[in-house]
Amino acid sequence: MDTGTHIVMGIALGGLALADPVVASSSITTAAVIAGTIIGSQAPDLDTVLKLRNNAVYIRHHRGITHSIPAVILWPLLISSVIWLFVQDANFLHLWLWTFLAVFLHVFVDIFNSYGTQAIRPFSRKWVALGVINTFDPIIFGLHVVGLLFWMFGANPVPTFLIMYAIIFCYYILRFAVQSAVKNAVKRTIPNAKQIIIAPTMKFFQWRVAANSETYHYVGRAYGRSITIYDKFERVPLPDSELVKAALKDKNLSAFVSFSPIYRWEITELDHIYEVRLIDLRYRSNDYYPFVAVAHLNEKLEIVNSYTGWIFSEDKLRKKLDFMPN
Repeated sequence: MDTGTHIVMGIALGGLALADPVVASSSITTAAVIAGTIIGSQAPDLDTVLKLRNNAVYIRHHRGITHSIPAVILWPLLISSVIWLFVQDANFLHLWLWTFLAVFLHVFVDIFNSYGTQAIRPFSRKWVALGVINTFDPIIFGLHVVGLLFWMFGANPVPTFLIMYAIIFCYYILRFAVQSAVKNAVKRTIPNAKQIIIAPTMKFFQWRVAANSETYHYVGRAYGRSITIYDKFERVPLPDSELVKAALKDKNLSAFVSFSPIYRWEITELDHIYEVRLIDLRYRSNDYYPFVAVAHLNEKLEIVNSYTGWIFSEDKLRKKLDFMPN
């Protein structure tokens, strides 16, 4: 989920913690627990700082080790210990328990996005992504805001947030039902599809669709059970050439390949520079595919420059690559 949603989730969980008699009986413990749930709901996304290094590192590691089973165990212990140093009158056990729940919920809800997490690491580095909830879901965020406003104006936070989470639970079930209906509609539209990826959007009934058959890539949109295919690309394996082998050793292209399950490729020559471009087919926007990985190699097959990330125009991509053909 996005940062804003994780913040309101942390605050709401702090309010729900008042159901715990130990927390409710001590204002010091209450303050410590609310601090723990807010910080705990953000902690796994500390790896966002990797973006300051470069996109390749960020793509390869975001929602990786910081969302793993060891991290879910260590984050609450670290956060609770630091908070307890400042408020030693707080009940440490209950501070740890509610902080643990905040961290766990952060990782758990991220599983339902299309990006996913490596939540079962170290047992597997597989990305767990159920793809039923958009990274920012206005309904989930809005329900939290309404719940917090009720609390602010004097409502008892415990029944308020219990009702809110019951509604959200039903909403998740509904999203799974809609996703299943969309997937069945895609199967009817592309009966020979071998791989189908359905990604949610901020609009409840609208989904992104990308699919593979033995011979073609398909890209489209679903609105309810109505499927529209926008693009159809011939499915051609990457050439087994020295150029491609050299390009895939680049950190940006290798990070892209590790992340993207469905993409196509283009190889062009620009003034004695070879360009190898990989294009993720899941994120079509206004007739453009903005998530790419590009490497430029010289005639000796040495990497001149490369980039991976979100680009919405060729001019911006050229600036990122610091390359302008004559």
